[in-house]
Amino acid sequence: MSAQVMAQLRSALEQAFAPTTLEILDDSAAHAGHEGSRSGGHYRVTVVAEAFRGRSRLERHRLVYTAVAPLFQGAVHALNVVARTPDESP
Repeated sequence: MSAQVMAQLRSALEQAFAPTTLEILDDSAAHAGHEGSRSGGHYRVTVVAEAFRGRSRLERHRLVYTAVAPLFQGAVHALNVVARTPDESP
């Protein structure tokens, strides 16, 4: 299931942002046993895209959450987001 969810995350984020860099990590094992983890996985995403230029951190996160919103209906429980432009250092 994890590989399928990661592919869905990748597809949604690529379509929304055409990122120059996109990293997706399944962090679910670190949250095993936590009650909410039964309803979906925990993922970390790093998205580097021009689409974030001129936007605040909050706006960037909202854009990412909107792009993957359908996955929160069961496949994803939590998402840790790093969103930056290509010229921002990691």
